[in-house]
Amino acid sequence: MSQERLVRFFRLGVQAVFNLAILALLLGLFVGVARTFLELGLTLSEPTVRLGLKELITNVLSLVVVLELVRAFVEYFEFERVRLEVLLEVGVALALRELLLLFAERVGGLDVFLWSLGILALVVGRTLAVYYSPERRKA
Repeated sequence: MSQERLVRFFRLGVQAVFNLAILALLLGLFVGVARTFLELGLTLSEPTVRLGLKELITNVLSLVVVLELVRAFVEYFEFERVRLEVLLEVGVALALRELLLLFAERVGGLDVFLWSLGILALVVGRTLAVYYSPERRKA
């Protein structure tokens, strides 16, 4: 078996796995969107408005994370590489979601400060990834 055949077989395998991952993420995304719309009534039925809105915002941020992951997979097929800026956007959305979930508990000021520093580092990293992207260097 030649090396070219092995590389082609490897690429087909990677494409199959990524296609299955995209299908699973899209299915989860559609189910999540449907459940979020069905749970809009909970915003009104919760004991306080804050609890209902917290649940709604958590669900929406979870959907944004899944949507960004789908975008990362699709861009892998388009560019045949994983773009750092897309992964950092996923990280920012996930960190914001987790920070919001922390506010449901009693957290200290140091915890909020450290989470904010982490999110700021991700945003700065994404900005640098956009500024120093290979497409921008070619122009």
